[in-house]
Amino acid sequence: MQGGECRLSDFLPSCEQAARAGGEVLLRWIGRFAVREKGPSDLVTEADTESQQAVRSLLLSRFPHHDIVGEEDESRGSRRAEYCWFIDPLDGTTNYVHQVPHYAVSVALARRGQVVAATVFDPVSRECYTAAHGEGAYLNGQKLRVSGVEQLSRALVAASFSSKVEPTSPEIDQFIAAILACQGVRRTGSAALNMCYVAAGRFDGFWAMSTKAWDVAAGVLLVQEAGGVVSDLRGEPLALAEPHPVAASTPLLHRQLRHLLQTADRKRSLGAPG
Repeated sequence: MQGGECRLSDFLPSCEQAARAGGEVLLRWIGRFAVREKGPSDLVTEADTESQQAVRSLLLSRFPHHDIVGEEDESRGSRRAEYCWFIDPLDGTTNYVHQVPHYAVSVALARRGQVVAATVFDPVSRECYTAAHGEGAYLNGQKLRVSGVEQLSRALVAASFSSKVEPTSPEIDQFIAAILACQGVRRTGSAALNMCYVAAGRFDGFWAMSTKAWDVAAGVLLVQEAGGVVSDLRGEPLALAEPHPVAASTPLLHRQLRHLLQTADRKRSLGAPG
């Protein structure tokens, strides 16, 4: 589409097509890429860069007046336009480099800071998660619904850490607290898929304190449209400018998970044992 006004229904097909295009690039590059470091324990590959180029090219060809913010090209987006795309061309880079089949392409569109369309595509499983604001969340066309779990003791939750975790990181205390309180805790290496799994009822909760907007923008809408709850650690609506989500299937579980994480933070700040 070249300029002009767009309807909401115009966005989701392009969102999905862009994510799938990025995913096909990732599959083509398996086993034949070189790796360079972006920072300590943070990797980028030719596949990562080419995937983002494929996503950007498709979106800009249809929506040339939109902003784009991507993991490998953060400076491209001014975020001044009414519409802004958030792209993670390879969420789960370390998994991908080690040929662990758990990674995805995440594409989300925000209008004035509110995500209105989202796709997360897992090219290995061919699972494609989609959502549009007010229209529900879907996995390969089947409507999603979060689980009904309301107690931490019955909850399987996931966490995303920063690429380099220091011994004094508060994330460690939070992780230990969750292990002791929850039925199970997973660290899968993909924030986008973690949130998709909450939307699908596979996980009951998720939190992350070091994610970027492109990591979670699509997942936030998917969880909300599947009936889940997403906020920041304080319980306030999540802002893409500070994209550190606490997500859960039910309001009661969400309150319990936030309280657990906040308590772990307070114990560290007071120097109390975990």
